Amino acid sequence: MSNVHFSSATDQWATPQDCFDKLNSIFNFQTDVCADANNAKCDKFYTEQMNGLDQDWHGVCWMNPPYGRAISDWIKKAYDSCVDNKATVVCLIPARTDTRYWHEYCAKGEVFYLKGRLKFGNAVNSAPFPSAIVVFRPKIADVLEGYGA
Repeated sequence: MSNVHFSSATDQWATPQDCFDKLNSIFNFQTDVCADANNAKCDKFYTEQMNGLDQDWHGVCWMNPPYGRAISDWIKKAYDSCVDNKATVVCLIPARTDTRYWHEYCAKGEVFYLKGRLKFGNAVNSAPFPSAIVVFRPKIADVLEGYGA
């Protein structure tokens, strides 16, 4: 991997396989909502051309979005998919706790801060930022709302 992955020249950060594998062993992901044919983590995935933001997310989804300015759109979509579609969305994102989207959405999910700095893809060096896993999933009360009158 070239140094372009450690600069603002790209917003793509390839998911570390071991991180994904550990989370997949718990969640059994069905859809990678932000991928391409070379880096998809699930059999079902949305490419940039399919625009995952325009798709309906259902079931259990994996999301490692582009880390540029549009990340707030992806985080909002993950949160809305949980609320509207009852999807579970597990997000690998930079731990940017000073952002508006973090307070509006991430703080409403389950947040797990990763120790140290991840090595993305085949990188030799660790990322220049901390990462977090944010899980958006339906609350039991919401799922059972209206059940058994």
